[in-house]
Amino acid sequence: MNPLIPQGTVPPLLPPWLGVALACLATWLLLAALIPWLRRSLLDHPNHRSSHQVPTPRGGGLAFVVVGSVLSPLCVQGPAGWVPLLCLPLALVGLWDDRVNLPALWRYGAQLATALALVAVARLPVPLVLLPLVLIAITAVINFVNFMDGLDGLVALSGAVLMAAAGLWPVAGALLGFLLWNWNPARVFMGDVGSTWLGAVLAGLALQQEGAWESVSLLLVAFPLLGDALVCVLRRLWAGQPVFQAHRLHLFQRLQGAGWSHPRVALLYGLATLVLALARGASHSSPAPLLLLVGIEMGAAFKLETSSALPFDGATGKG
Repeated sequence: MNPLIPQGTVPPLLPPWLGVALACLATWLLLAALIPWLRRSLLDHPNHRSSHQVPTPRGGGLAFVVVGSVLSPLCVQGPAGWVPLLCLPLALVGLWDDRVNLPALWRYGAQLATALALVAVARLPVPLVLLPLVLIAITAVINFVNFMDGLDGLVALSGAVLMAAAGLWPVAGALLGFLLWNWNPARVFMGDVGSTWLGAVLAGLALQQEGAWESVSLLLVAFPLLGDALVCVLRRLWAGQPVFQAHRLHLFQRLQGAGWSHPRVALLYGLATLVLALARGASHSSPAPLLLLVGIEMGAAFKLETSSALPFDGATGKG
């Protein structure tokens, strides 16, 4: 039991269904109020790397960050409900980065500080000898989710499934409320304020699981997002290219370049995440169903990756 955050000795104030509904409605309304300001302050103009064609405000993730952080402690019993609030400082750094494009060292410093905080309140013990590896893994999850935020609805839909699988219902509902504005054609992007926070929350929830398998299995549910990003990082390391330089080598970018619509790609990733989430629910007695489906999805992803029908363009674009 970790003494640094409340342990949820009283029942949650709101049932899950009400938390989802309130979070969805509150996020939708908050975004309706925020979008005029975002249009004036954080307008993203398309360029040759963009997947959108018209100027679109970014930073909309601020809405689901605020709503998810406020409602989670009311709906989720125990330390997991406080993880979103713990990641709130990183979201503020992300909002600042959306505005002024902070140096990479500053961004990574904020991610490391968040990773340390998440380890400090972890339910899963982290041996001191493994601490550097765990910190690197947490920051990798944060950046991988950020890298995948390049197509309308993709991260929001998959993220909602992930948060539901982890039992963080208010964040799942808030992402659904955001998705109503972010579905193609998107009227707002989440920006770094939303994507880095969401990655940190996912990593924090993995550390709040009861055991090592429960932690790993939650990250395996995120395979469609994390696996795509990991493959790109490994490919760029092998080619001697800068890992954090923007590009168009992600599978989702290549699918879109091959003519797939934004909704089709987003639904593919969301459905793949949902299938893994359902398998995880059946994996408490045996990990076989989840591991089998991860293997099947890895094989399908490899076939798509190596398909001659997909463009292989190493030109820079959103990472």
